[in-house]
Amino acid sequence: MNKHNWTNIRDRVAERIAAGDYADGTQLPTESQLCAEFGSGRHSVRRAMTALAVDGLLSIEQGRGTFVRSAPLIRYRISKRTRFRENLLAAGRTPSGEHIIAETLPAAARIAEALGLAEGAPVHHTLRRGLADGVPINLNQSWHDAARFPDLAAEREAGRSVTDVYRAHGVADYLRRNTTIYARRPDEAEARLLDQHPDQPVMVLQKTDTDHAGKPIGYSESIWSAHRIQFSIDMLDDNEGAAG
Repeated sequence: MNKHNWTNIRDRVAERIAAGDYADGTQLPTESQLCAEFGSGRHSVRRAMTALAVDGLLSIEQGRGTFVRSAPLIRYRISKRTRFRENLLAAGRTPSGEHIIAETLPAAARIAEALGLAEGAPVHHTLRRGLADGVPINLNQSWHDAARFPDLAAEREAGRSVTDVYRAHGVADYLRRNTTIYARRPDEAEARLLDQHPDQPVMVLQKTDTDHAGKPIGYSESIWSAHRIQFSIDMLDDNEGAAG
């Protein structure tokens, strides 16, 4: 075996993780120690660790080291009534969120179109980080009509759920009109906020929510860590699924 081949180092470490020799959360030996063990240079070790991080097996944390990350994927159900908190609770995870941005600004053309507003109409824009058991899983940007929900930005900044804000303004229930999903690489800021390697892909979900009259009430774009989440698309109405 050519010990200088980075793929051999990658495969050996992956085998140890699969065998349980390196448990979830375990810190790997230092780069120098791995170089000595495999008789290889730093470049090969770094390339192997990066490949394992991209595969979702390792987490490379600046200033701390490299850790095993082999937690199972969270099953996240997408349906007409998708709710972040309920999804995570159903998966046995503890949901939480962190406020990053809450502001009111003129609607750009694509946001205005999604919400059925005139371009430049005032909208509330919020950005929050969603966590499961304290681990970042998504970054969610949302836009809402400021005229219909005048206090939404302040309420979201205070930690109130969007569902509760809707109810306070007479929207007892809401439905998801559509969902668009695609994959890409995160930018540097997104990777940092999601605590993942920048070469690991993210899934982007764009969605529009409506009230029961079919009027758009919210548009959002969320970025998800692809190595932590699997999406399950439910084609049935929630009530049909419950009845069946």
